Amino acid sequence: MRPRPTTTATTPQIPAVLTLGVEEEFLLLDPDTGESMPVADRVRDALSGTAREQSRQEFRHSMVEMVTPVSPDLGELREQLVTLRRAAARAAGAAGARLVAVGATPVCEAHRTVPDEQRYHDMSRRFGPVAHDPAVCGCHVHVGVPGRELAVQVCNHLRQWLPVVQALTANSPLHDGRDTGHASWRSMQLERWPSIGPTPHFDSAADYDATVADLITAGIMLDAAMVYWYARPSASYPTVEVRVGDVCPTVDDTVLVAGLVRALVATLIDDVREGVSAPRIRDCLVAAAHWRAAHEGVDGKLVDLRTGRPRPAWDLIDDLFVTVTPALTRHGDLDLVRRELDRVHRDGTGATRQRRIMAGTGGDVRAVLDHLAAQTVST
Repeated sequence: MRPRPTTTATTPQIPAVLTLGVEEEFLLLDPDTGESMPVADRVRDALSGTAREQSRQEFRHSMVEMVTPVSPDLGELREQLVTLRRAAARAAGAAGARLVAVGATPVCEAHRTVPDEQRYHDMSRRFGPVAHDPAVCGCHVHVGVPGRELAVQVCNHLRQWLPVVQALTANSPLHDGRDTGHASWRSMQLERWPSIGPTPHFDSAADYDATVADLITAGIMLDAAMVYWYARPSASYPTVEVRVGDVCPTVDDTVLVAGLVRALVATLIDDVREGVSAPRIRDCLVAAAHWRAAHEGVDGKLVDLRTGRPRPAWDLIDDLFVTVTPALTRHGDLDLVRRELDRVHRDGTGATRQRRIMAGTGGDVRAVLDHLAAQTVST
């Protein structure tokens, strides 16, 4: 085991407005049965122009990922999300499927082979049945952060707040046609992977890189691209990537999460520049807070990692909003985020809305999927 080098974080010039990018993963479902359909190649082939360029192959033939261009503005980001979702939905329709923004496979997935690429085959051999679990879909928010040293320090500070973000995005209560009792079954399912979970605390970027190298040597990861922690310095872009959330049911839900995450990252950059140390929270307590967020969403209590005690979820969401209000104001996002938080408080998360439909229809999963498909492309 190599020694862990420790360095002092250097803070380059920070732009007044941090850029944003969002990756959204979607399921391709049979319109009649709700089962997953292995038609991703046909869907991507049906895309053209910018939509084709902004699409990505995923680990399942029943998934497609759409990636927005970099944007400094939430309004512009919203337009990009609408355009990409609509294009992907049209392509899915041409392939006989429906594009659905839901965090976990709601009914079943019979076809679980991986795409014919060497890396995917290597993952399948290494991780066995875990690599063939039913598909799950996330929302990954990238926020521009110049410098990996700063990005690592921001990820340290993010640890205490990410369970709150996770709860707000909960959108996968169903599995095998039934309510799992968890607001985010995706989060439960992903815990089977050895390289997914809360981001560890790192002293420096060198410490981060040394840890990743050790995990590759230990066989936990095939390569650095398998760092699936809930927040990480992106392997491809000068960003902090927050990947804790389920894919959101509507564009407005995604914009809300993106606005909150950007404001949170901006707030934490200020803390790092002012020399505020990230709290050293025990990993087991952070993991417990994430479990509770995945189980209850915003409809129960969350663990306040500043005190270690459970509190009503909306009290913690209010604390988060107050904490990031100066950054929201600086980015011109305060009114939009306040309005969207009020909407989610009134209507619930994606998980809450799905359960409301299940209760109102006597457990009709088809009605839930109809609703989700409509929400995916709603404006």
